Parts: sequence; structure tokens; C-alpha cells
Amino acid sequence: MPAFEEARSIVLENIIPLESQLVPLHNALGRAAAEDIAAAWDMPACDNSAMDGFAVRADDCRSLPVTLRISGYLPAGETATEGVEAGCAVKIMTGAPIPPGCDAVVPVEETEETSDTVTLTRTVSPGQHIRLKGEDVAAGTLFLAAGRRIGPPEISMLASFGKALVPVHRRARVGIVSTGDELLELGAAPRPGAIINSNAHALAAALREIGAEPVLLGIARDNLESHREKLSAGLSCDALITSAGVSAGDRDLVRDVLAELGVEQLFWKVEMKPGHPTAFGRKGNVPVFSLPGNPVSTMVTFEQFVRPALLKMMGHTRIVRPLLKAVLTEGVKKKAGRVHFVRVEVEARDGRLYARSAGDQNTGILNTMLRADAIAMLPADRTAIAAGEEVNIQLVRERLISYE
Repeated sequence: MPAFEEARSIVLENIIPLESQLVPLHNALGRAAAEDIAAAWDMPACDNSAMDGFAVRADDCRSLPVTLRISGYLPAGETATEGVEAGCAVKIMTGAPIPPGCDAVVPVEETEETSDTVTLTRTVSPGQHIRLKGEDVAAGTLFLAAGRRIGPPEISMLASFGKALVPVHRRARVGIVSTGDELLELGAAPRPGAIINSNAHALAAALREIGAEPVLLGIARDNLESHREKLSAGLSCDALITSAGVSAGDRDLVRDVLAELGVEQLFWKVEMKPGHPTAFGRKGNVPVFSLPGNPVSTMVTFEQFVRPALLKMMGHTRIVRPLLKAVLTEGVKKKAGRVHFVRVEVEARDGRLYARSAGDQNTGILNTMLRADAIAMLPADRTAIAAGEEVNIQLVRERLISYE
């Protein structure tokens, strides 16, 4: 039985990134770049004005006040071809190229303009309010590395260099199979002892959140034929997630049927809580994640194993949420031997993060997942962490943290 970190290493070592494809720029959001992309030209492409105002020669403006003749007008998008004579200024708009001979721009609000002259009363320094050619990105500069997630800033930069098609890794198609005769699909008439199949929908949402494509395959009932049908269909996807049926009960058929279908089991059970009975295997390049059936355990194990694995599969290089330090506001006791994942609420004050329990940590208490901002990771070798000690946390929800 592997320790938690060992189990996650086994998972990640057995993940092979999917092939790349070209997609339209507007479809690249959230995907991982499949290639390094460099600037095709300088940006800005030429020296240009950072302000609406007047392009001038700084040498003409040493003795103030000075009145210059307006010899031209340059809006953005036009080309500056003619030089500016001594004693002259060119009215210029933001983004317009700097005319030959000019080396400064004076903002319009710092001038007094007539029909054909402009008077300057403030000191003019060479280079002021000029954006230099290539100062943002020089031609040939790498601005998007392979594996980086493409967000709105990356979309803007790609568009700025005319990238209508972007090389990204393909989205993973992930089969989801829930197991158990006790499960009901949404909309079915309730009955005593039955449980609505919420895990499939939670997993589908978690998959969509990272850019994968869930394939809902329904419920495998507690017989071999149903399990073979559903799990076989799942193995035709890029990855397969099963929920429940992975413990050691009489009706826990998942591991046996997966073995029958040719899945090599790489581990079963992990030294962690919740999520102890998690299993992982592989058939060819298809990873198979067998998660516990309890909704809290399902979400915690998805977060720690499935999410980083699928991000790697889809080409991402940042795949594990970073660990932050937070001060516990209350003491916690635990048994030694397993990493404990505790749902916590987090607040920031005085430049530090503080964590407190989100409520009852029983894995049957789902509402603590709604309240939790983070998962605190309590080391396997500790039996107690006192109030005031720091622990590692992973922020898992994008919500405002209150500041005092």
C-alpha cells in the first residue's frame, strides 16, 4: 500500500500527453499550448506615441515658454514619412508612429493650441511619452511556452501576432461509471434506501472545469454483465473514472472486472484519509481511476490524483495546486500513518492565512465541501497539530477571502 506522495507519483509516471491539434484562437482558451510560440515581429512595430498630443524635437523646447508651428497631423494607423523641421510640431494621436526627427511627445493637456501653433510651458525631456519599437516584445522572443495554460492575456498576445490557429493538446474524453444497485439517476422516482447518483455529475463538473470532456456512461449494476458493459465502454475513452465498488465487499466488482478486461492494477489502497480504498490502473495508454463512492472521498481523490493526471494528459505543465502555509486556529488530532485531508475555511489577516475546520470531517458530510476554501494536508507521521502551528493548504475554491 503506497504512501500518498508515492501513489501520486505512480499515477503521473503513467500518464502520456495527448496529441496536439490546431484550433481557432477563440477555442484555445483554457487549453495548454502544444508548442513554443515566439513573436513574429517587434511589438510595438515602430516607435509610437503613448499619448494624444504633439510630437516635437526636444532641442526646440529648451527655452520655455516656446511656440511651435503645427506642420502636420498623424492619427493612429498612418505612416510617418516626412521629417519635422526645426521649430515645428506634429499633432499626434495615441499609437501613431513618431515622425522622423521628433524625440518627444507633449500631452495635449500640457499645451495651448491655436489654429496653426502650439505653445509649450513645461520642460520637455527626450523620449518622453514614446513607446519604443520592440519594448513590449522583441521579434523572436518566446512569449508562450509549450505546456502553458492559455488565458485571456495569452489570447490577446496571440491575436496581436495574428495567430488565427493555435497548436494545443487535445481535450481528454473521460468516461464516468458509477456503480451500485442503490443508485438512482436524476429524475427517477425516489425509494427508501436509494441514493441519487450525484457523483457522476460532480465528476463531470470537475472535468469540465479543467477543460476535459466527460462521457457519462451511466450506472453499472451489481452484476458482472452490467459492469463489463459499462467498463468496456469506458476503456474506449482517453481515461476512465469509476465511482464506488472498489472496496472488498461482496458487491464490489470493479477491480475484478477491470482485471478481466486487461487493466493492470498499479496500486489499490493509499495511506490517506479520506480516500483510502482508491485504486489506479492502466490499459495501454488509458489510465483508470477507481475512486471511493462517498461523495467527499470522490471529490478529494479526484483533486489529488485525477485532476493533476488529466492536466498532464492535456499537455499542461502546472498540474498540482501549489501548497500555501496557513496557521491553524484550532488544534487537530489524528491517527499516525496516513495523510489527512481536512476541509477548512480560510481567511487572511495581518499578511498571513488562517485556517479553521469547515465542520464535521466525516466523509458523509457533504456540506463541508460547500464551506471549504481549501484542503489542509496533515502529515502522516503527526498525531496532533496544535492551534497556532502552520500547515500546508491547497486553495480549491475561487471565492473572496475576508480581510480584517
